[in-house]
Amino acid sequence: MKLETAGVLFKPNSKNLISNYLEILNTLKQNNINYILETNSANTIDKEGLEFIKLCERSDFLLCVGGDGTLISTARKAYNFDIPILGINFGKLGFLIDIDQNQFDGFLKKIKKGEFRIDERLMLKLQIENKTYYSFNDIVLCKKSMRGLVDIDATINDKRFNHYRGDGVIVSTPTGSTAYNLSCGGPVIYPLGRGIVVTPISAHSLTQRPVVLPEVFNIKFKSVGEEDIKIIIDGQTSLQLARGEQISISQASKKAKLIHRCEFNYFDILSQKLRWGDYDK
Repeated sequence: MKLETAGVLFKPNSKNLISNYLEILNTLKQNNINYILETNSANTIDKEGLEFIKLCERSDFLLCVGGDGTLISTARKAYNFDIPILGINFGKLGFLIDIDQNQFDGFLKKIKKGEFRIDERLMLKLQIENKTYYSFNDIVLCKKSMRGLVDIDATINDKRFNHYRGDGVIVSTPTGSTAYNLSCGGPVIYPLGRGIVVTPISAHSLTQRPVVLPEVFNIKFKSVGEEDIKIIIDGQTSLQLARGEQISISQASKKAKLIHRCEFNYFDILSQKLRWGDYDK
């Protein structure tokens, strides 16, 4: 697969990084890789750009400059285009991105020689009424305020699965297992693995535990309590679920494609970012 034209997106509201953005564009030019700027990103540096849809149609890959949140947002928006994404980390955690600006030039040279890999990450599809949304990390059903509890009935393939009573429930992809899911006691799932993780949030029961389900399952959640429920997709999009309403969550038919170095090691990231396997000597 040849990566000759990059569709470039910058972290929103980040004029403090303009000099870095210009350096990145210059690095692309020096390595004979064409680039097209997304409209909002182009405005950041006073240049012309294309709307996102046209950008995806004319690019071989998307170059996402920012943090994990910027990459997640880009992956969701690019779902219909089946286009690989390369991230350059300017965020705080950088859990999903293994390239920083200092490594960018060297990695572009490897890309020109075909020395890179593309990892495919499972995504989730959420259906509510007649609308469809996609999630890269997780879908959270939670209470709207600090008071009260939510009551949620869950079915799998239209058969009773569970009843959740507490602060809510998290439905996570393997990639998202190290996000909110992990904070609530859920398991770490290898990001290229299969499965959907369902983790209760502060369950009002000693028997509720996280569970890993086959990715082929269709899970439905219905609000059956007095409290309305907030649905949060990847921490970026918020929806409402009223009493008696239902949503359906299943694996999406397409996967997100992330460009990595050939030597990228997930367990090194766990160790560096989350102190995986760390101990006091």
